[in-house]
Amino acid sequence: MRLLFDHGTLVLAEAPELEPGCVPGLLWDPRVALFRAPAWRYSEVRGALRHRLPPLRDEVRPNALAEPAAYGELSLRSYQRAALLSWELSGRRGTIVLPTGSGKTQVALAALRDSAARALCLVPTRALLQQWTSALGGVYGGSVGCLGDGRRDLQAVTVATFESAHRLMPRIGAQFDLLIVDEAHHFGSGVRDEALEMSIAPQRLGLTATPPNEPALSRLAELIGPTVYQLSIADLAGKWLSDFDLITVQLGLNAVERARYEDNRRVFGEYQRRTRRIDPDESFPDFVRHATQSPEGRAALSAWRRNRHLLHFTQAKAQAVAELLRRHRDSRVLVFTADNAAAYRIARDHLVMPITCEISRAEREAALAAFRAGTLRCLVSARVLNEGIDVPQADVAIIVSGTQGEREHAQRVGRLLRPAPGKRALIYQLATRATSEIWRATERRHGIVAASAARR
Repeated sequence: MRLLFDHGTLVLAEAPELEPGCVPGLLWDPRVALFRAPAWRYSEVRGALRHRLPPLRDEVRPNALAEPAAYGELSLRSYQRAALLSWELSGRRGTIVLPTGSGKTQVALAALRDSAARALCLVPTRALLQQWTSALGGVYGGSVGCLGDGRRDLQAVTVATFESAHRLMPRIGAQFDLLIVDEAHHFGSGVRDEALEMSIAPQRLGLTATPPNEPALSRLAELIGPTVYQLSIADLAGKWLSDFDLITVQLGLNAVERARYEDNRRVFGEYQRRTRRIDPDESFPDFVRHATQSPEGRAALSAWRRNRHLLHFTQAKAQAVAELLRRHRDSRVLVFTADNAAAYRIARDHLVMPITCEISRAEREAALAAFRAGTLRCLVSARVLNEGIDVPQADVAIIVSGTQGEREHAQRVGRLLRPAPGKRALIYQLATRATSEIWRATERRHGIVAASAARR
């Protein structure tokens, strides 16, 4: 029997008749009259076929990459060593959950060193592509490959964006033994999952500060491995992360904004009440799907979206941002908004640098370098700074608005918690009174501050 890699799948050629279910994931493909299995089940398929007759010829990797070079010395904190040990004891498959700023990348570098395997590291953004390439360059003795941001260089240790991996995995999925997935919560519920399915890598390490809920969590456990180690901000604040104060600033709407808000809420509320009488237990995604099928439903959804946009950057929030920037003019401040429009408005009004998906890599890197050096004192961003960007010098954050709930909030708070001598971070979250922003702010606060208090 011959086992081959074929466009992100495994193909078993010249095989005898096999009993259904005797090999995990193996199915008959009538299009080519061969057995086929998902690439990610490579170890299971090979193990099930190893002692069968006729003997198995493994031809999955006829043209393997060169062996990786050596790694330099790495220093790990006690909890990072524990996380790495948990992953190794779990068969080198699993997800490590650590808060932003706690050094997840350092754990991954140690995993790369200890496994000495051909490895592909997946990251969500071009900014993280650059950051990971730089981090690897500091400890890895060979050339670091890069797939993304206009580059296509395949090496024994390679960093790739999610999108590049999704496009190229049908060709490169048999090249790597270790798959490292940064910000792994992006997987488990979408088309990107195919990038993980098309890799044969038996060793897999997921990194995240905010694991997804079910059913994505179970799917993530299947494709990467279960959660093998987990700590929260509360576990690390004060020693390994900076202490912090989280202040919720409650603001009002002016007369015009309040009238618009209440009118939109009335339109949405009337339609929602009618549908709730029909199905009281309907989930919000189901509600949205049904609403798009009628003119009244679409009008209700439009009203709901208008209110979300209205709350993103109210007049009171604009005034609060101005006052907070004045009060903290000698600090290094990160301002987080819900959309690029608000970020650009703040940038124009206060002559601060915006960091958005529309800013080129060179300009973004120059701005971040200036911020770290202290020649820039403030950055404003909608989403780009949420994940992975290293700015330990920041000590004040202003969260103007958000769109993704507790996960986004934890990532933004984490940007401020990278430790520095004598540092105590200050985080302001702006919320509009008599709107849904208040209870969301309360839930987020309970999720971080209450846990921290209980820990202490």
